[in-house]
Amino acid sequence: MAQQTQEGHSKTARFHVRATSKQAALIRAGATRRGAKLTDYILDSLCAQAEMDIADQSQFVLSDEKWDGFVRALDAPPQIPAGLKRLFSHPSLAEPR
Repeated sequence: MAQQTQEGHSKTARFHVRATSKQAALIRAGATRRGAKLTDYILDSLCAQAEMDIADQSQFVLSDEKWDGFVRALDAPPQIPAGLKRLFSHPSLAEPR
């Protein structure tokens, strides 16, 4: 039976991993220190690392058509949203008047 997260998403995927006793002790200590359930601690830690790995991607492969579109977007003059222009046209609330 699938478990539900607090957000209502069902947990259906399973990962089976093996760890050394030293790794397991370290992971358990981290979960205890954070006051988290072991599974939640492991998943949160892995997702955070995966997000960093994806964000650190330094090479992107694009088709010629997508590359041309990307270069056009870089070369185009910046577009300033009306709301942003309005926001910066008034003095800051944090500064003395």
